[in-house]
Amino acid sequence: MSLTKENYSKRLIDDKLSRYLKIFGAISIEGPKWCGKTWTSLNHANSVVYMTEKDKRDLARANPKYIFNSLRPELIDEWQLVPSIWDSVRHECDSDHNKGKFILTGSTTLTKKEKEEEVFHSGAGRIATLKMYPMSLYESGDSSGDISIIDMFNNKDIGKSVKKYELDELARLIIRGGWPENINTVLSDIDIIPSNYIETIINKDIHERKDHKRDSNKMRMILKSLARNESSPIGNDTIVKDIAEYESSDDLIESRKTIADYISALDALYLTANQEAYSINYRSSKRIGKSAKRHLVDPSLSCALLDLSVDKLMHDFNTFGLMFEALVERDLRIYMDYLDGHLYHFRDNASGDEVDAILEFKDGEYAAIEIKLNYRSIDSAKESLLKFYNNVSKKPRFMCIIVGNFSAIIKDEETGIYIIPITSLKP
Repeated sequence: MSLTKENYSKRLIDDKLSRYLKIFGAISIEGPKWCGKTWTSLNHANSVVYMTEKDKRDLARANPKYIFNSLRPELIDEWQLVPSIWDSVRHECDSDHNKGKFILTGSTTLTKKEKEEEVFHSGAGRIATLKMYPMSLYESGDSSGDISIIDMFNNKDIGKSVKKYELDELARLIIRGGWPENINTVLSDIDIIPSNYIETIINKDIHERKDHKRDSNKMRMILKSLARNESSPIGNDTIVKDIAEYESSDDLIESRKTIADYISALDALYLTANQEAYSINYRSSKRIGKSAKRHLVDPSLSCALLDLSVDKLMHDFNTFGLMFEALVERDLRIYMDYLDGHLYHFRDNASGDEVDAILEFKDGEYAAIEIKLNYRSIDSAKESLLKFYNNVSKKPRFMCIIVGNFSAIIKDEETGIYIIPITSLKP
């Protein structure tokens, strides 16, 4: 009795969810609102209960077992609205050790108080946690998947012509974002859902957590600063200075502690996806940058905050390049999560040497990736990668340049560096 929605588009997480339901008693899927958690879970569930319905919350608060039924897997959507559900699910999984009993979805983490008062067990061994993100280009059908990360990992020799996306087409993919409800929206309206998402965050979602009262105007300022610094490795002090430079307000944020608190609220809503620094023996490890690259979970949110349109991106190539980098790194994060790996970045503070993206695989191997919007920057990207290769003690498994408007998949004969358009990549 599948509850799959009509016109459901398969997601990369589907394969892992199917596999995990055979291993664990329950699966918890975490991710931002509107990224498709519920639809994907319905694709695997045989029954569902929505905690957004008041009568179901009242039942669960009386006793979470009142909402359990025998049609498994049972989806409990937005379970965190009644935190005691977690321990009840764990106990139910312990009762007979059968697998695939529950799928839990959540778009907000519990507060510290809720964890301390209502959750007494981590669920280790019973409840597995999966992260979900907006759609990658491969999932939305905007990448052909002619080459995969695994192809490059296995040193596949490839040369192939592929469809070339023009710059305005790439700009539209950035403005639209990976929100499932926005994939088939008419081009003239692709900015509406991301803009509405931002307003919902600022005026509603930040008030759902009861740990602190937060000001909507301050949250808007912080979000705009994060958008202006998209794809940049900065600390909270930089955000304070950035707000002081751009804003003139009686509510001007001066406290680093305030910044940290507001960003923690965004983290709790799964709206940030920061890219940590990669640790490796590169000349002197003392000089390796430690700051994470700042990202909102989808570049469309940054564009909405900065009131960017396709036309504005086309007339500001510096901003366009940063947003394209964010688009590529969003996809790489999704692909590496699918491959049980991790996404990092690298910077040597002394020399300024950097690599846009480091892909670390579960066996400890890694790849070095440079990201360029325009094919005219390929030569400089090669130089950066070769410099990194010569200065690092443990060599990358492969190196790659991901380009925007490019019409071929190439493995460079001289350097072995792959050159590919993002619209041809899959995991």
